[in-house]
Amino acid sequence: MAKGLLVTYALWAVGGPAGLHHLYLGRDSHALLWMLTLGGGGLGWLWEFWKLPSFVAQANRAQGQRQSPRGVTPPLSPIRFAAQVIVGIYFGLVALISLSSMVSFYIVALPLAVGLGVLLVAAVGNQTSDFKNTLGAAFLTSPIFYGRPIAILPISVAASITAQKHRRYKALVVSEPFSVRLYRLGLAYLAFTGPLAYSALCNTAATLSYVAETLGSLLNWFSFFPLLGRLMEFVLLLPYWIWRLLMGDTGFNSSYFQEWEKLYEFVHSFQDEKRQLAYQVLGLSEGATNEEIHRSYRELVKVWHPDHNLDQTEEAQRHFLEIQAAYEVLSQPRKPRGSRR
Repeated sequence: MAKGLLVTYALWAVGGPAGLHHLYLGRDSHALLWMLTLGGGGLGWLWEFWKLPSFVAQANRAQGQRQSPRGVTPPLSPIRFAAQVIVGIYFGLVALISLSSMVSFYIVALPLAVGLGVLLVAAVGNQTSDFKNTLGAAFLTSPIFYGRPIAILPISVAASITAQKHRRYKALVVSEPFSVRLYRLGLAYLAFTGPLAYSALCNTAATLSYVAETLGSLLNWFSFFPLLGRLMEFVLLLPYWIWRLLMGDTGFNSSYFQEWEKLYEFVHSFQDEKRQLAYQVLGLSEGATNEEIHRSYRELVKVWHPDHNLDQTEEAQRHFLEIQAAYEVLSQPRKPRGSRR
């Protein structure tokens, strides 16, 4: 049955951020992506306004094809590659918030989450990529940055490059019943949101700490690039600006904006507590110089290295990881409180 352009635009207007129009066109991967990101933060949903005619034409053309093109590689798309990296980072941040308490999180859960995010974008439209190679690149990159939240970025980049290298057109399959497709999308949505909802409802305090740590780490990534740092802060305040653009000043006064400001205060206060704890781990007083930090780190690493404490391996391993984490925290430049303004 041919797909109608007017119906597609109606579904885009009514339930676009939830991916209803993509579900109608049979673009299930795109629908799931929109469900998990609310239409790409709203920006992707608005940008699609001009792309809907081509989506409808592609869906109708796919219904008339009997076989997929063989031996033909889809053209390289910088937009798709950038989206793969961004969604991979997004999936990694969600996993860091909801699953970081798991054993071997940085070896199993994190690369799996990032890799699945990259594969989801790779499967949008009539394209896909190699499942094993993409996840393999994510799992091989993860141990290099073990124990560091910044691992999300290189894992996403490596998986995205691999996905682009192995891109191909999807093989045509027999159309499935709508109930089966909806059931599959529901399971995928629950798999993504379930752990996050459980953490938020059953372990709220720890979840807030994870969120603060994740946002703090995200902002610290851009501490050496002030322009990108300001861009990230703008993204975090994007809900305020979108609401003000749509609703004007009425209904969204300064008190609401102060709620978003409290988010920054919470993140910065959490970062301050981390630095204080890091000073305690290294046995230093607050305000120690970089030379003192480096010297204390080298001495403690020698004392607590697991190879030098074979009789107490577990305790040495715990102290060794704490020392490394403390040194990493104190090695990052401290951002002044008022710099965001």
